[in-house]
Amino acid sequence: MASSSKYFSFDELKCKCGCERAEMDDNFMTRLDAMRWKYNHPITLNSAYRCPEHNKNEGGVDDSPHVRGLSVDARVSGKDAHRLLKIALDFDFQGIGVSQKGEHGKRFIHIDDSQGATRPWVWSY
Repeated sequence: MASSSKYFSFDELKCKCGCERAEMDDNFMTRLDAMRWKYNHPITLNSAYRCPEHNKNEGGVDDSPHVRGLSVDARVSGKDAHRLLKIALDFDFQGIGVSQKGEHGKRFIHIDDSQGATRPWVWSY
């Protein structure tokens, strides 16, 4: 069951493998909703929750924040990507991955709230 969200539906948050799971962390979703409110523009998600099996098939790491309901990949590019990145940093999300090469429709920003010795961390794909 996904936590309640003002801006993101269960279908947007659920695993893309068809397992119908969307085990998003409540605190993460509260912060994501606040970030979306500040952004003041719809955010399309490429990925949110991933079950362990789907995450493995996608090449994700075993302890991926997607598996723990602590991350999303937002489809965004250009000026919108710059604006969303700034807001994500303002909200102190701990992991931000930037993929802004190639076709605009395939570009995204990964936003997560994982904690640990290597965080905060920003990387590019």
